[in-house]
Amino acid sequence: MSPQGFRGKSKVVSECKPTVKCATLCSVYMACLRCGVNIAPMWSDYNGPMGNEVEIGRGKRGRRAYTLDDIALVSARRTRDPADVNVGWQIDAYHVDVPIMAAPMDSVMSPDTAILFGKLGGIGVLDLDGLWTRYENPQPILDEIAQLPAEGSIARLQQIYSAPIQADLITERLQYIRDAGVVVAGRLSPQRTQRYWRAVVEAGVDLFVIRGTTVSAEHVSSRAEPLNLKRFIYELDVPVIVGGVSTDTAALHLMRTGAAGILVGFGGGAAHATRQSLGVHAPMATAIADVAAARRDYMDESGGRYVHVIADGGIGRSGDMTRAIACGADAVMMGAALARAEEAPGRGWHWGSEATHPELPRGHRVRVGTSGTFSEILYGPSTRADGTLNFIGALKRTMASTGYSEVKDLQKAEVVVSPYSR
Repeated sequence: MSPQGFRGKSKVVSECKPTVKCATLCSVYMACLRCGVNIAPMWSDYNGPMGNEVEIGRGKRGRRAYTLDDIALVSARRTRDPADVNVGWQIDAYHVDVPIMAAPMDSVMSPDTAILFGKLGGIGVLDLDGLWTRYENPQPILDEIAQLPAEGSIARLQQIYSAPIQADLITERLQYIRDAGVVVAGRLSPQRTQRYWRAVVEAGVDLFVIRGTTVSAEHVSSRAEPLNLKRFIYELDVPVIVGGVSTDTAALHLMRTGAAGILVGFGGGAAHATRQSLGVHAPMATAIADVAAARRDYMDESGGRYVHVIADGGIGRSGDMTRAIACGADAVMMGAALARAEEAPGRGWHWGSEATHPELPRGHRVRVGTSGTFSEILYGPSTRADGTLNFIGALKRTMASTGYSEVKDLQKAEVVVSPYSR
């Protein structure tokens, strides 16, 4: 084919492959603009599969990944009235009004705020490793945490969270939530699940959340027998949500354990320092899309069993939620966004379990301030243009702008890569 047969923006490659005589390449048709030689295989080798790999050095290549801020949704030719869209979500037998779970963090959820959040239409998850199962009355402790100076705050958190977990308090807190008539959800870390799961189940939990920084179906330990997730979930008569994961392979293995939902990400996006401490990070847009692809593969493999994908981490503003759903999430788990509520136990401060680890803390106590009530954060009205209030109003308007009437359909929305710094 002659050079005139190729169209598209040309790209000049400074390190042309020896078999390519010309350095002017068509990035659309993957051929040399001068001689017409097909250089697609050579270009793939040079620039990575589909251009997604970059060379870090001669001995290492890395995959290009995207955060939620790096992408944007594209409006459709057909739009809808925001009043005509449905934002409800059903996981297992439980239907709720909004696709939002409140993160199991002591700065966000107490038994009372879990009830309040449930009555507002979401699912509040109580941290059963946290203060409410270590202290009969944790309110003085919460007041102290809010007053701690920045220097030394982590050391004090480590001391506070060294108190033992009490199984009877697990039962008491969950039964208190159950008596209020909302969906009861409680979280344990993988390390404590084997010890306390019976107290959780006997209290009548509806959703059992196993949440850690990184959870796999094939954990190996020479010190103790690890939790066999597949056997545990199979024998448990309660739907289990487990995570976090950031790759399609890890997610697929967790789906095969029988989990009802998978948490994508490491949680505590505003308060964790996993990237600084461990060098581990999960750019959320790519992670969600990868796990959504694993779900599709698992549906084919299992004959149609659907596993919910829940974005956990980095959902600080309403635009983050809509982009997460567009990437393939069914729902989101929010921490910092809800820690800004006037009713939140943290009183404008936010921290997660990562900050309380006795040997290697991987998080901070951070100031997030107050933006409004739980109701205003979910439903408005908003007096700000920063995405911290009226999450559901924003979701409805995004669905209307892209032409979709169901939250799940928003996963089909067109997205573009449009990185920017806010």
